[in-house]
Amino acid sequence: MANFIVRNIPNTITCLNLFSGCIASVMAFQHRFEAAIAFILLGAFFDFFDGMTARLLNVSGPLGKELDSLADDITFGFAPAAIVYSLFQEVHYPDFMASWNVVMPYTAFLIAVFSALRLGKFNIDTRQTSTFIGLPTPANAIFWGSLVVGAHSFLVSESFNAIYLFILVVIMSLLLVAEVPMFSLKFHSLTWKENKIRFLFLIVCIPLLVFLKISGFAAIILWYIILSLVTMKRGEA
Repeated sequence: MANFIVRNIPNTITCLNLFSGCIASVMAFQHRFEAAIAFILLGAFFDFFDGMTARLLNVSGPLGKELDSLADDITFGFAPAAIVYSLFQEVHYPDFMASWNVVMPYTAFLIAVFSALRLGKFNIDTRQTSTFIGLPTPANAIFWGSLVVGAHSFLVSESFNAIYLFILVVIMSLLLVAEVPMFSLKFHSLTWKENKIRFLFLIVCIPLLVFLKISGFAAIILWYIILSLVTMKRGEA
């Protein structure tokens, strides 16, 4: 009995991630965006610890891997898609797009589709051991959640409209599956030479959070993407 319980601790944590993602999705459809991002972050917390727990208890298995991907697509794929779906219902539509307001919200689910593709690629891609190829799904989910919560008044104003939102959905979805190396935040040492990109990333994150508050998380994800692109161009690790 004890062995059975121990073996299923990581899967239980993964299921809590999945459960959090389901609640986040419901909150998103109800336009309760603050609650939605709170449950996405809670899911990210569980996602961080399920794999660590599996390795610590030495109970990793194929079920855990498949379950983890399923949970991640709900929490970091479907939930942010639900947030954007609800935002499409509030966003400004130019006069020539007035009749599109029924169809356009469904384009938000491109986020869920491309998140599933991203997770599938990650499971079979042996290159992604110390770096990522494409934008990680948790980063994409946090971007959308923090953007909608922190910049909601701007996003629903006439200064922004459904066209811009759709373009942003397409760009972020493509980044999920793009063949773009993105650095990991794992430190193998604390030397500046080996971690200057990571240190630079963290240093800039602080003022972004201080001045932009919740929307600072969205700015941090954009900073992460930009820095990854620069890193790729210069060939730095």
